[in-house]
Amino acid sequence: MNQNHFLRQSGIGLPEQVQHLKEAGYFDHAIRVVDQMLAEDGLPRCMRENLMAQREIMVRLPGQFPFTKEAGLARVREKIPDFTMEELEHYMDNGRITWIFVEGQEHLVGSFFGTLCKEPEIAARLPKEPVDPQKVSHEQLDRTGRLDRAVRIMQEKGRMGARIRLRHTVQVKDEFFVPGETYRVYIPLAAHCIQQSDIEIHDCCGQPLHIAGEDADTRTICWEETMTENHPFWVEYSYTHVAPYVDPSRIKADPVQPDFYTGEHAPHIVFTPYVKALCAELTEGVTDPVEKARRFYNYVTTQVKYSFMPDYFVQPEIADSCLRTRRGDCGVQALAFITLCRCAGIPAKWQSGMVADPDSVGSHDWAMFYVAPHGWMFADPSFGGSAYRAGSELRHKHYFGNLDIYRNVTTNAFQADFEPCSRFWRHDPYDNQVGEVEDSRRGYPGRQVRHTIEMVSLEELED
Repeated sequence: MNQNHFLRQSGIGLPEQVQHLKEAGYFDHAIRVVDQMLAEDGLPRCMRENLMAQREIMVRLPGQFPFTKEAGLARVREKIPDFTMEELEHYMDNGRITWIFVEGQEHLVGSFFGTLCKEPEIAARLPKEPVDPQKVSHEQLDRTGRLDRAVRIMQEKGRMGARIRLRHTVQVKDEFFVPGETYRVYIPLAAHCIQQSDIEIHDCCGQPLHIAGEDADTRTICWEETMTENHPFWVEYSYTHVAPYVDPSRIKADPVQPDFYTGEHAPHIVFTPYVKALCAELTEGVTDPVEKARRFYNYVTTQVKYSFMPDYFVQPEIADSCLRTRRGDCGVQALAFITLCRCAGIPAKWQSGMVADPDSVGSHDWAMFYVAPHGWMFADPSFGGSAYRAGSELRHKHYFGNLDIYRNVTTNAFQADFEPCSRFWRHDPYDNQVGEVEDSRRGYPGRQVRHTIEMVSLEELED
């Protein structure tokens, strides 16, 4: 049994008495009611799996929204002493701060301050401090010069390549380690795809239980070990990454397009009434699939603001929510683009892994879409949106159809199983970028595991 499969039923919704409790943030009470329902005979399997998934979501929600308004205000005032409660409530009202009710009180998402710092008027009030690239999210780094150069090289030569070597380490934090337990550890590996080849594992710790094939939907190296002493698991590998260049405006689409990768994928890629209405509005009078995809990309990059989000595990119908609230992180924006494409009959799918450049290595997600006769192209709404807000038409245009060489692709499908399958709730059941740990009883949340990804080397390839 793989508990993560139950999430596919989470779109069913909750019985009314549980939904009211969840919306008001009375999670302990809601879980108690769910447990009573799960003990009943005759409960349909689909509802049972839905309730089990919803139960785990409610277990995790309070930890994702730790700040009361007062605590949130104190957090901001550590950097901006004159920040007011009225300002905080303004950003809550306009959707820049994500919040829910916990025990009937407004609680802010743990990452709210990072999102707030993206507002120009807030950034201008922050104290000027040196930035350590190893201690900030990769989205916060200014790499515009490097990316502009990459775009120009790709346009001039038709592609750009690099040989990249990474070292990835995962370890249970000492305070959560249980001596004598049997641990299963998964670390993502570079996967074969359009951009990547010549993948080589140079070294790793111990004897792995399994190394997934290069064509795995989400590629991992897995260990299983009964441990008396805590130690890290690690792997060092290299790969060749060649980013192709395409100008989508030059593609003349075939009159008949394929229908693969055009369906829904619950619970997040769903054609809700709003998704259908928005899709129809954005494509009114348009028949060319390239232009439809461009309109979806332009909508997401210009109308959806980058926001740090709670874990995907606790987010309902990600694509619909992103398009309604007009906020989301890189993966949320990618799912919104994919869902709009699929709703319009344009094949689209997920790709993810890491941004891997000399300054930092960090998790990242983007999308792929298909137009015959050309084939697969890329869309990075996060990088494209950042470029749009920075006034860079060069990069905003580039990330519709293209990416860059500073990537590590480990996952080619959303919501894919590991090899061998995990048994318990994963920290992230939809994606895998930093690794997962489980023992014989449970999966480990991210806060209980230490992850380190190091750039060993990056060498650009000569033509």
